[in-house]
Amino acid sequence: QVQLQESGPGLVKPSQTLSLTCTVSGGSITTKYYYWSWIRQPPGKGLEWMGAIAYDGSTYYSPSLKSHTSISRNTSKNQFSLQLSSVTPEDTAVYYCMLVAGSYWWGQGTQVTVSS
Repeated sequence: QVQLQESGPGLVKPSQTLSLTCTVSGGSITTKYYYWSWIRQPPGKGLEWMGAIAYDGSTYYSPSLKSHTSISRNTSKNQFSLQLSSVTPEDTAVYYCMLVAGSYWWGQGTQVTVSS
């Protein structure tokens, strides 16, 4: 059973870079055809797909966020990470990591607040 766990600071100041890591257990991030995504949900709004990194390291980004989003991975630690630069209070959200592989596996989510 694949499990995902987000980690990172809960508070980020405006204009700084938000960095989150997703640690995966019960499966390898290099398993073929597995796609590892970041998704967020701002307060009172719907889910927003931010981007993904594939089993082969290819990355995909939402066009609206591409200019300040980066997703990377550390295969030795079986982790993948999100960096969102130049954050504003509008980036306040619950951030989730997710596996897409025929079905969906979600992390529990982590609250990130952007505030000075």
